[in-house]
Formats: sequence, structure tokens, C-alpha cells
Amino acid sequence: MSDQTIADLEKAVKRAKRIASERAGELHDLVEERLPAAFDEIPGIAAATYDACQAWAQAEARLKAALSAGA
Repeated sequence: MSDQTIADLEKAVKRAKRIASERAGELHDLVEERLPAAFDEIPGIAAATYDACQAWAQAEARLKAALSAGA
């Protein structure tokens, strides 16, 4: 793999991690500040958090695979 490809994958991992952290923060804020009144928001925020974490894990796996292939 080229250095540029690795750099692009690293950038994608960082972006996905940032997004996952933001979604986790939203879930935390819901729990800490708005429950139980906003209980109906749980499914949507939880699903968005799960999807963002899954996207991060997939990006991380692609980076690890690329690094292993280049080793």
C-alpha cells in the first residue's frame, strides 16, 4: 500500500472515531440531563451511536489490514 493510502485510512479512522465520540457524548448527555422525560429519544440516539461506533471499528479494521499487508 502506498503511503498516501495509509494516510487516507488513518484520516478516516480519526474522523470515524471523532464522530463516534460525538454520538457517545450525545447519548451521555441524554442520560445525564434529559432522562426520564426524553426517554423516547433513546432508540434514535442509541442507534446513531451504535452505527458510528461500528463505522469506526470497520475503518480501524481496514487500516490494520492495510498495515499488515504492507509489513
